[in-house]
Amino acid sequence: MRRRALIGCTSVAAALSIALTAAQVPARRAPAAASGEATTAKHFDTLRSDPLRLYAFLHDMPKGGDLHNHLSGAVYAESYLTWAAAEGWCVAVATMTIVADRCDQAAGTPAAAAVLQNLPLFARTVDAMSMRHWDPAQNGHDHFFESFSRFGPASRKTGDMLADVASRAAAEHVSYLELMVTPDGGAAAAIGATIPPSDDFAAWRDRLLAAGLRDKVVPVAKARLDEAEAREKQLLRCGTPHADAGCDVTIRFIGQVARASAPQTVFAQMVGWFELVSVDPRVVSLNLVQPEDDPTAVRDFSLQMAMLDFLHGRYPQVPIALHAGELVNGLVPPPVLRSHIRESIRTGHALRIGHATSVMNEDDPYGLLREMAQRRILVEVTPSSNDQILGVKGLSHPLRLFVQYGVPVAISTDDMGVARSSHTLEFVKAVTEHDLNYVTIKRMVRNSIQYSFADPDTKTRLQSDLERAFVAFERQPRQ
Repeated sequence: MRRRALIGCTSVAAALSIALTAAQVPARRAPAAASGEATTAKHFDTLRSDPLRLYAFLHDMPKGGDLHNHLSGAVYAESYLTWAAAEGWCVAVATMTIVADRCDQAAGTPAAAAVLQNLPLFARTVDAMSMRHWDPAQNGHDHFFESFSRFGPASRKTGDMLADVASRAAAEHVSYLELMVTPDGGAAAAIGATIPPSDDFAAWRDRLLAAGLRDKVVPVAKARLDEAEAREKQLLRCGTPHADAGCDVTIRFIGQVARASAPQTVFAQMVGWFELVSVDPRVVSLNLVQPEDDPTAVRDFSLQMAMLDFLHGRYPQVPIALHAGELVNGLVPPPVLRSHIRESIRTGHALRIGHATSVMNEDDPYGLLREMAQRRILVEVTPSSNDQILGVKGLSHPLRLFVQYGVPVAISTDDMGVARSSHTLEFVKAVTEHDLNYVTIKRMVRNSIQYSFADPDTKTRLQSDLERAFVAFERQPRQ
């Protein structure tokens, strides 16, 4: 009974979502596609008690897009250490951090190349830079977020990072990535620090623009993205007979706003990304990052929503995605759990919500679920990070409620390098913990393109490619 309640799509909104999505497939292909889907769905049902075959099935399944992916957290520690070794950088053993200092083994800063040859030290470093061998009895929240501080200068090799994640995405049949980055290298934050805050957002924005925010941030960000993409294409050998499949993965960027920073930094970054999205089609949105439970982020949450409300009025064409509800009982005082998701949608104008794990702690949670379904607010569900950071998994996770109430969902990876996960493993976790059927996860894959922030032409191409990929996948003989 629970399974039928979860995946039966009894709500009108969910039924309409399925019908609208199915309507995108050309009519002449519908009978064959439906037949292939039905056969594949029956086969999928036989895999529920066979984890190895389930993994193989989900690995080969087209996965569409990954809409919630922090680039620095998507890279595995082994890659960072390899790049550090190539650059002649070191590892500060006291903090397990990659540093660009002069290496001195006796002083506790051995060369990264030496760390790669010292298995015990290598293992300790990888464990410190990720959730590998993490003890669930310890503080997963702090260990997860502290991992990012240990990547050091290796996490600024953006082109190498793009090549790494694109190649891995292609190998797992992911065709589209929206990657969270700080595209200007900190230029907006530096300008923001020179301009005092103001209750008058319009005057504050005008002072930032007068200080050169648009003229400095936009060219710097464009140049950095140009350089990174050129490096990515070089590493993947794009345009050559030996091109990596990652060359075919479409990548767009989301500007990161450091929500735990001072208001001057937050507002300057917001203005910078709204300006950048307006002129560079590669950058499609902005998002607030850093822990939502950080004291500064909690204190300034409503202020930050008010900033977004004002800037949305000035840049209405720029779509917004927000982390919200990445919280759990006990992590913050109860009042903090009551409104972050709703306020992110109503005041922050978010079209997509990342996580939303605390949705049932909101005031009138069922009303909020119905509102999200009616307004088609997509939730970017990230199973592994919700488990590792918050201890939220299985029936404690609201995924089944999103499905029941017709809230659009897409499965995302968040920080697969830190989480030691993959695109496939996120789907495995979602399926096994929530008893999702094939039609449901296929709809989630379609959502990942439908609710992406790609431009219309790119989205149409990606949707067509995805439907062709599903037709081919569903025609494959099953083992």
